[in-house]
Amino acid sequence: MGNETATAPEIKDGYDLPVYGLHQGHFYSLHIPALICIFLSFASAILTIVLSFRQKSFKTFFSWSKSERLVVYLAVCDAAFNMAHSMDHLHILITKDHVYPKELCQFYGFMLAVFISAQNLMVNVIAVNAFVLIFIGRQIKFGLRDYRLLLWTFGAPFVCATIAALAGQLGPNGSFCYFDGVKGTISNFLFTTVPLTIILLLNSILYGVTLREIYKKEKDIKKTLGKQALITEMRHAAARAMSVFVLVFLIQWWAMAVYGLWTFIDPAAVPATIYHLVTTFSNIGGLLNFLVYIYIKRRLHTFKPPTDISRQNCNGQESVPGS
Repeated sequence: MGNETATAPEIKDGYDLPVYGLHQGHFYSLHIPALICIFLSFASAILTIVLSFRQKSFKTFFSWSKSERLVVYLAVCDAAFNMAHSMDHLHILITKDHVYPKELCQFYGFMLAVFISAQNLMVNVIAVNAFVLIFIGRQIKFGLRDYRLLLWTFGAPFVCATIAALAGQLGPNGSFCYFDGVKGTISNFLFTTVPLTIILLLNSILYGVTLREIYKKEKDIKKTLGKQALITEMRHAAARAMSVFVLVFLIQWWAMAVYGLWTFIDPAAVPATIYHLVTTFSNIGGLLNFLVYIYIKRRLHTFKPPTDISRQNCNGQESVPGS
């Protein structure tokens, strides 16, 4: 009697992976909290956009302060991200299976790749801008109608995500649609984990250094009178407002960075807690951004320097708190 060898089925792509938690008791505890966070985040993002344009005209948008415009840009990112992410989580929750057809899953993955990366790049620009504003006394120029900022933060992710899609790197990873859990592991590491980890570390350093310098110089401001002291105080107010963007970014994406590194090193050893932390923190961006909106509005309301000073900075450009 010959020996019979049982062979495991070949795993070709993410559709051959089991749906995460379905047979381990983690299925509902993953998707239901994720959907709750996503819907809260989506509602907050829409509310932020509505309130932002309630008292100001869309026609004057590019004359708003930088912080006010950035709030809107990040709210758009959160809304688009939440819309796509809610669909794949909801699909998996209802069917208890991967998202079909595969083109739909790839579309959801494409949306997530673009808007997650756009947030990462945008908040990194904000962190650098706050740093430059404090240490050099200049604003980073975003260009006419912010074309430099938008081309970098949305254009670069769109091109990279398109290449990934054409190369068949997008698809189910067992929990949702993003980079394929089998074919796209290297792409996910290079496209998401590496940039996110680097940006988190860089933003943390810039955040700490910038705030330290602000608090250090504010002691000298209290001893100084006149126009130059007010201009410096305005720069600090603007940098502090931008630093809040960086802080909420760190809160939102730290778990995703840990998950990405852990998955790349040993996918089988990632504990369920990490999955749940990712689905909680990464899906509350809209809510966090709404809190930033409230903070900036309060700063603009309470900090009102004289008109002749508030309209110009050292470069003769408009400069208001949060600019």
